[in-house]
Amino acid sequence: MPEAPSARIEEARQRVAKRLRDLRLDARLTGQDIVERTGWQKSKVSRLQNGVTPPSADDIRTWCKVCGADDEVIDIIEAARSADSLYSDWRRENRRGLKPMQVARAGVHRSTAQMRVYSSTLVPGLLQTRAYAVALLADIARAKGIPDDSAAAADARVERASIIREGGRTFAFVVEEAALRRHVGDADVMAAQLLHLLDAARYPAVSLGVIPAGAPARWPLETFTVYDDEKVFVELLTAALTITTPSEVAQYVEAHREMTRSAVFGPEAYRIIAGAIPGPS
Repeated sequence: MPEAPSARIEEARQRVAKRLRDLRLDARLTGQDIVERTGWQKSKVSRLQNGVTPPSADDIRTWCKVCGADDEVIDIIEAARSADSLYSDWRRENRRGLKPMQVARAGVHRSTAQMRVYSSTLVPGLLQTRAYAVALLADIARAKGIPDDSAAAADARVERASIIREGGRTFAFVVEEAALRRHVGDADVMAAQLLHLLDAARYPAVSLGVIPAGAPARWPLETFTVYDDEKVFVELLTAALTITTPSEVAQYVEAHREMTRSAVFGPEAYRIIAGAIPGPS
């Protein structure tokens, strides 16, 4: 079962606390040393390094200065901020349906010059046909018990996807073969979707790699999108996770590179896509 958002947030806060503890240990300081050099109460030091109290930006600056680690300040501050805003509850955001999120994400797409996408289970949103998007979004609305505006949401998603045909941006997609063979909608919907994928793979701004089903096993990854190597958007069952901590973003960039090395491109990828096209229903 996926972790609840609260558990994920707590995990992120504990990572921040661990980084503070590690800085103290690397500097060969005790908790009492931190107390004496900052003037803080002993209880505050304990709460900060054990993740009981989230540190403020000023707390982090002071801690890093005392530990001689000023170069860590920006990264830890960003991690602490992200820990409190990692998750947006999809039920709350989508209580009026799915279209608002599709529209909201159009802005970050248009402000991005380079987008890296990895998808393990579905055709990426920017490469979806309207019929595929309607079938998928209707299923999501049904599963989440929210208003079904899948047709309007699909229209917004397809409109957002028009940017892949425009200049000035690049899109690097890596998709698992299993995502191509997972049926969304009926056979006709899937056939049209995969034919569209073959067309989209030839757009000048698009790089499309497919990881063959028989490729060597790798660690499992969730679907994610990296925006200009500055922000990562991760789609989970219960929430949308936005990551901006530089060190964590870098891990996703490297993960995308690793997946790219496992993928095939050009004619090899086209053969896999064509081979997944189902016959008429």
